[in-house]
Amino acid sequence: MPQKNIRLEVMQFLEKSVDRFMDEFLIPVEKIWQPSDLLPNSEEENFLEEVKELREIAKDLPYDFWVVMVGDTITEEALPTYESWLMEVEGVDNEGRNGWSKWVRQWTGEENRHGDLLNKYLYLSGRVNMREVEMTTHHLINDGFDIGTGKDPYKNFVYTSFQELATYISHNRVSQIAKQYGDKKLSKLCKLIAGDEMRHHHAYSEFVNQIFKVDPSEMMLAFQYMMKQKITMPAHFLRESGQKISTAFEEFSNSAQKIGVYTAVDYVDILKKLTEKWEIDKMTHLTAEAEKARDYLMKLPERMAKISERLVLPDETKIFKWVEPALIR
Repeated sequence: MPQKNIRLEVMQFLEKSVDRFMDEFLIPVEKIWQPSDLLPNSEEENFLEEVKELREIAKDLPYDFWVVMVGDTITEEALPTYESWLMEVEGVDNEGRNGWSKWVRQWTGEENRHGDLLNKYLYLSGRVNMREVEMTTHHLINDGFDIGTGKDPYKNFVYTSFQELATYISHNRVSQIAKQYGDKKLSKLCKLIAGDEMRHHHAYSEFVNQIFKVDPSEMMLAFQYMMKQKITMPAHFLRESGQKISTAFEEFSNSAQKIGVYTAVDYVDILKKLTEKWEIDKMTHLTAEAEKARDYLMKLPERMAKISERLVLPDETKIFKWVEPALIR
């Protein structure tokens, strides 16, 4: 039987538990925070005073911080690309509105709040060129992405398990830096976003855990495949206005590494955490090919750690159109 059909059978088997997954890992609309809870209330008389306070506090945050904030916001706002990709995954039936498509829609609903909140904060802060930010977001959605998973649910769930943990780290670190500079409100909103990302990480990593129980060898091979080609960040095709897809993402990553928001060491740590979470070392009933894949995965963190130690960041920070130095005093 073709492996694709086995994957579909596994997805149909796990679909019986989707309602439980949603109860465990997602929060009802009426109970979860909304962006307006965390920003100046435009209905109140003191709205302009609150905005002025927000802008004054924002002046103290450094250039690389704003580059990372913009990159994180654009990544979150490219959500239409991620939803459309996940709707094409084997076993997800949007037309039939099955359990998996219901999960994707409700996960998207939660994620949508992140870009909405960050965009409004950037707009009110007065620290960035919003039109340039908006054009980059527009380009990123137009360009789409290719994360190397195809329609394979196993590979997609490895990707989302990894990526959700990476975004947790990024938003959490931004929260910590904002707090250090005295911006308690920005710190709080980034921490809340990070909390969502961690819940979503737990969800997708649980999907992988369940697949390991019923199809361990193929799940192991999918894990190896994704780590061999490396996890491509969703904003990999990032570009500024008037430019082709180039090195913008790499330059953004340099800023993130310089201020310690997301580093090569974090990439290795995430791999270690996933390996431990799925208990790769204890896996049994594997084919010979899957055993080799397991051996590769167990040795990979140490190999990647050695590579990360040799990483040298450029001294100069790229000046992006999003954040004009004249605005950062």
